[in-house]
Amino acid sequence: MLKNHPKGLIPAALANMGERFGFYTMMAILTLFLMSKFDITGTEAGTLYSIFYGAIYILALVGGTIADRLQNYKGTIIAGLIIMSAGYFLLSMPALITTKYIALAALLVIAFGNGLFKGNLQAVVGQMYDNDQYRSKRDSGFQIFYMFINIGAMFAPFLATWVRNTFVKMQGFAYNAELPGLCNQYLDNEMSPEVVSGRFTELATTVSNGVIPVNFNEFAVNYLNAFNTGFHYAFLTAVAAMTISLIIFLATKNSLPNPSSKPKVKSQVSAEEIRQDAKEIKQRIYALLAVFGIVIFFWFSFHQNGLTLTMFAKDYTLLGGMFSSVEIFQSINPFLVVFLTPVVIAIFSSMAKKGKEPSTPKKIAIGMGIAGFAFVVMAIGSLGLPLFEDVKAQGSLSDTVRVTPYLLFFVYFILTIAELFISPLGLSFVSKVAPAHMQGLMQGGWLTATAIGNFSLFLGAMMYENISISITWTVFATVCIVSMFIMLAMVSWLERVAK
Repeated sequence: MLKNHPKGLIPAALANMGERFGFYTMMAILTLFLMSKFDITGTEAGTLYSIFYGAIYILALVGGTIADRLQNYKGTIIAGLIIMSAGYFLLSMPALITTKYIALAALLVIAFGNGLFKGNLQAVVGQMYDNDQYRSKRDSGFQIFYMFINIGAMFAPFLATWVRNTFVKMQGFAYNAELPGLCNQYLDNEMSPEVVSGRFTELATTVSNGVIPVNFNEFAVNYLNAFNTGFHYAFLTAVAAMTISLIIFLATKNSLPNPSSKPKVKSQVSAEEIRQDAKEIKQRIYALLAVFGIVIFFWFSFHQNGLTLTMFAKDYTLLGGMFSSVEIFQSINPFLVVFLTPVVIAIFSSMAKKGKEPSTPKKIAIGMGIAGFAFVVMAIGSLGLPLFEDVKAQGSLSDTVRVTPYLLFFVYFILTIAELFISPLGLSFVSKVAPAHMQGLMQGGWLTATAIGNFSLFLGAMMYENISISITWTVFATVCIVSMFIMLAMVSWLERVAK
């Protein structure tokens, strides 16, 4: 699988593992942390979540511009790793993060560091394949890069959850995903007497080693403090991962291309050649903007995995066995990326030998359709579930009404296949089509499209808390399927430009 690829590919992927580790640490715990720590609704948490995830990607446009102007991709990447580490360190300090606005400020520090790092590392990987020796391997190269960086993502939820749960246990409690919300309801005097004497007392007794708390107000305060402080310390795992990535990058950066060191060759060109070049550049930019417009809707839907799908795991899914914690669901996607990527590469390789491999634009269109199918499955699996406001009024949903965790597992499985058709191949398409002097900027453009989708994530939380759960998933299915048909209509034009 690694045969005939540039030697810098694996070092670049390993350096990116820390960023993915931090990203999936955030994805696994951010929504739950914000709701528990600051006693806010899912819609409010979704707004903060959207701002953060949107900023992560839109600031890549800034990072790409900086690197293009300085022609110093490696230095910009190093600065990004250091700044991200500082942001995660701030989040790990309970005494500092006292309001949701301070938390958002720390998140924006992470986002700025990510903007300096992410798009530029992807641009460097693309530059490896500008060499004629490797040009034909560009798609599979980005798929391998994507697979390796998800190894870090695969372990992040487990380690973050272990740190949080260990701290909770050290304070004399057991972990329970429902209790933080119930504790906040109790302290806000929003809990009915029936829920106090019923579900709240039952869970409080369970996590207190079978002993009924004498003072429920004191119990609620202590449990929230243990739960939230454990989350803070979980962010330290991201700091450690960033440090490791920085060490790897510094040790291997000489194996990566350095555009600023390329000699500039002066040549005489005619006015007609300049006009042709300008026309081609314009067509390339238009093609990239068209693809960016389509993938907005994929990321708007796909990144619900850290928001509404996480909320669904907490509110409607029966936890137990291998799915004993809400956060564990976030390890499914990177786990499947790692193990499905070789399968997808093998399938495309086999099709290529027969001359039947779809073009990159067509693969992206297929991926949009697959994502739409995932949410169709989710909508069918959610039929008959009560509205969220009814669940909240009851305190929580009884286990007999909750859905099997394998519904989410199957949906994540389908979404991962869609991701493998869109994300690494989209990066490959950008590196192939982007004008040579705009590599960092156009990679930033791809991430800006992701940002726009992420800025819209809060709409999912609003729907989740106010309308039928099944209809919520139907909205995501619809936008993905419509996007698929629009992409298919543009495939011929995009294929011409890519050539």
